Amino acid sequence: MEPAPRAAPSLRGLLALAWPIVVSRSSQVVVGICDAAMVAHLGEGALAATTGGAMNTFALFILPMGVVFIVSSFSSQLFGRGDPAGARRYAFYGLAIAAATQVVGVAGAPLAGAALARLDYAPEVRAAMADYLAVRLWSGGAAVGLEALGNYYGGLGNTRLPMRAGVAAMVVNVLGNWILIDGHWGAPAMGVRGAALASALSTGAAFAGLLAVFLSDGRRAGAVVPRLSGRELVRMLRFGVPSGLNWFFEFLAYAFFVNVVVAGLGTTPVAALLTVVQLNSASFMPAFGLASAGAILVGQAIGAGARDEVPRIVRLTFTATATWQGAVGIAYVLVPDHLFGPFAPDPLAGAALLETGRRMLVLSAAWQLFDAAAATLAEALRAAGDTTFTMWARVALAWLFFAPGSWIAVHRLGGGEMVAVAWLAAYLGLLALVLWLRFRGGAWRRLELVPAPLG
Repeated sequence: MEPAPRAAPSLRGLLALAWPIVVSRSSQVVVGICDAAMVAHLGEGALAATTGGAMNTFALFILPMGVVFIVSSFSSQLFGRGDPAGARRYAFYGLAIAAATQVVGVAGAPLAGAALARLDYAPEVRAAMADYLAVRLWSGGAAVGLEALGNYYGGLGNTRLPMRAGVAAMVVNVLGNWILIDGHWGAPAMGVRGAALASALSTGAAFAGLLAVFLSDGRRAGAVVPRLSGRELVRMLRFGVPSGLNWFFEFLAYAFFVNVVVAGLGTTPVAALLTVVQLNSASFMPAFGLASAGAILVGQAIGAGARDEVPRIVRLTFTATATWQGAVGIAYVLVPDHLFGPFAPDPLAGAALLETGRRMLVLSAAWQLFDAAAATLAEALRAAGDTTFTMWARVALAWLFFAPGSWIAVHRLGGGEMVAVAWLAAYLGLLALVLWLRFRGGAWRRLELVPAPLG
């Protein structure tokens, strides 16, 4: 089959591909923002438990999710080569990873309390966070399956279908929060556990809908389940596992930063930091959507044998991501109180939280361009199959620089929460530099993610 026709890379084409990803990714973050905002009236403890529970849930899901991110790399290259049937097979390999995640998540749910027992949280925060985790772990397979199918369709250039699933999840989650957190329509008031249940149900509903469309597409193509290959599954794991470990070890370092470095500073700094992270996640998602769209273009260019187009695509993508992130940084500096204010609704009890959050938010403006560069370069390298180097770069920087450096600065040298946040900015800046040097070196040009067809 001939390669699919491709337009020359342009900002208009990038934005057309990116905006549904931006909406989809942003809707995922809105779920976390809504969880935080809708439990904030229950107090700092509930806010810390919900945001911390969401972070720790993501830390557990990020390894298999990172593995299935590689589905986009395979599907985009195979689509660029003109092999849509081959691309579809990799979606099924991603669903196999999702099934394994579900089994592990269900088995691990009863252990959530014991896992948190040794962390330095206030007892009420720890108990509520354990409840949150025990519920959310039941949605692991759906979360990973949603990513697998979203990456498959994204690689084909169909970014609108995953967007619809993401928006549906957001709507169901917000409605579920309203019903379950405080108790409406006859439901019991479940507080933090209600936020977790709403998130789990919304994820499951969105995955079920996207899976139904995927299977229907297979029936129209004449084969719901194509002939699968153990060799292809192993090849996907060869490139996907480093991608997953890349995200896992970096996020594990971040979880260490929150659960160990910052947790000992008290509930107010923890709640403030986790809320600032939620805000940064929301503002970062448009940039990540742009970077993901750039990666799709990179994969399709490589699949079509046009590797010389890749540097231009990366420059174009970085221009877009940096423009957005620069505007975000300016907003953090100019109007931090307006952005953080909804998370501290009580002007008296929330005064310390608001002041701490405001200062953290202003400081976080320092890493916005670093975030834009790291996302653009990491996604481009992943699309080319350069996942092993990226994994080792993140592991080394996270665990040899960021985690020990921030711990020493806070617990040995007496630095406070602002020193801790400064270490986060330094880590992101160094990561962006290392990834830029790797891309500039050109090793990605010699990698072969998808083997050349025989004959």
